[in-house]
Amino acid sequence: MSVLKDFNRVLKEKGYKFTSQRQHVFEVVVEKDGEHLNSQEIYELVRKKFPEIGVATVYRTLALLEEMKLIYGVDFEDGFRRYEIVKNEKEHRHHHLICLECGLINEVEDDLLETIEEDILKKNKFKVINHKVKFYGYCEKCMLIMEKNDKVK
Repeated sequence: MSVLKDFNRVLKEKGYKFTSQRQHVFEVVVEKDGEHLNSQEIYELVRKKFPEIGVATVYRTLALLEEMKLIYGVDFEDGFRRYEIVKNEKEHRHHHLICLECGLINEVEDDLLETIEEDILKKNKFKVINHKVKFYGYCEKCMLIMEKNDKVK
């Protein structure tokens, strides 16, 4: 797994020791990339592979991985910080579609604000490095259920 080799290299470069606990936490985040897991969900998955791990170790490891810019946390205003892998530090992060009914989170890979960023640079002499966009609404499944329920009333 080349991502794991990069992980070991970055740990050493930053002066941190490689531990199996850190490896297991990082592996879970990599394996579940795109699922937007929170720290408790990550803890439960790590515990299946490494039963001795404590919840505090998982929290500290996630904070360390975020500090090292290997992962980043996203707040979807649901009371949890959710984690994703940093794929390329130079690229903008993707946008999210969040269903208000079921909580489903989907990613939008297109950079929807590229033209706006160019306009901001021209008009305001301000270079946007990154942005966070969340779209709130209803997923297809929930819309179908709501439409069906409206017909019943």
